[in-house]
Parts: sequence; structure tokens; C-alpha cells
Amino acid sequence: MNFFAHLVLADATVESRVGNLLGDFARGVDQQALPADVLQGLINHRRVDQFTDQHPLVRQMKPHFSQQRRRFAGIALDVLFDHYLLNHWQQFSSQPKDQVIEAFYGDLMAGQPLMPQRMQRVTRRIVESDWFGSYESLEGVVYALDRIAGRIRFNNEFQGVGEELALHYPRFEAGFQLFFTDLTAQFPSPLIDTGN
Repeated sequence: MNFFAHLVLADATVESRVGNLLGDFARGVDQQALPADVLQGLINHRRVDQFTDQHPLVRQMKPHFSQQRRRFAGIALDVLFDHYLLNHWQQFSSQPKDQVIEAFYGDLMAGQPLMPQRMQRVTRRIVESDWFGSYESLEGVVYALDRIAGRIRFNNEFQGVGEELALHYPRFEAGFQLFFTDLTAQFPSPLIDTGN
């Protein structure tokens, strides 16, 4: 799962939301020095990622990527899943999406002192450039993934993965909707309505 989904699966506190994003920035962090709620969020992030990686529906999606891009399928699906969650938000939550995003952005800024420096830089860009708003379009997802491809430190053919997302878009969308229901049954969220 990517940034938006990890925030959705956090408790509604600054510390939990910071911790639930920290999993992507935890290298070199002294976990024993973390506040308890931040550490619990980090643990939740890792459990969510493990559940996602091992879920049969997610595993069934990865072979649909071409051979040269399959090793990056997990990254592509993570960002695409944020896109689907944003676009199907009303299916899962009665909370107004714009208010939820605004609350996330506010907590990311309030939580800056709890974050390692790299995470501070990235989360400021998330807020200032409205990443979650951009993820609502497939073009925004493709742009984000092409930027990720450009940061990979070895030669790769990940650039252009958007054409494969477009090709399999309905299949991935249907799989996501079933998968996310399973995910939120395993990891209840205060933002997700029960019974969905």
C-alpha cells in the first residue's frame, strides 16, 4: 500500500499517522527511541505491507505486468491502489474525502518534529504539491511512477509502466475492491465504514 492508504489505516492521531508512514523511511531510525504511538504505527505499516504482499488477489495481479517490469509490480500497484481508494472513497467511507485529505495534510505538517529529515522533505512535498489530489487521475499516478523510475539507482525498464496499468485497469480495479475489503477487515480503520 502507498501513502494515502497507510494514513487511512492509521489511528486518528498525529503520532499514529507519522508511524504508519514511517515504514517507508525507517532505515537508520532508532526504533527504541520512538514514542510508543509512533512505534505502533510503524509496526502496523509493516503488517499491512506483509498482508498486502501475501494476499492472493495481489499476487494474481503481478504476472500481468511485462517481464521487464514485473520486479517493480509491487511499487506500481501500491500507487495504483491509492488511486482506486481515492476514486472509490464513497464505497468505503461516509467521511468527506476532501476533509480527510485536509486532515492528513495537517497531521503530516504537525508531525514534522517526529520524522527523520528525509521523511520531513517528502511529506512537505506531499502536502505542498497535493499528491493525493494528483493520485485521483491515472495521469497523476503515471507521473508519480515515472518519477520513481527515474530515482532507481540502476538501469531499469520501469519507466512507461503506465501503459501496462491502462491495459489492465479494469482487472486491477476489480481486484483492488475485493482486496481492500479483506484488508480493512484485518486492519480496521476509524475512517472506513464497517460492513463494506
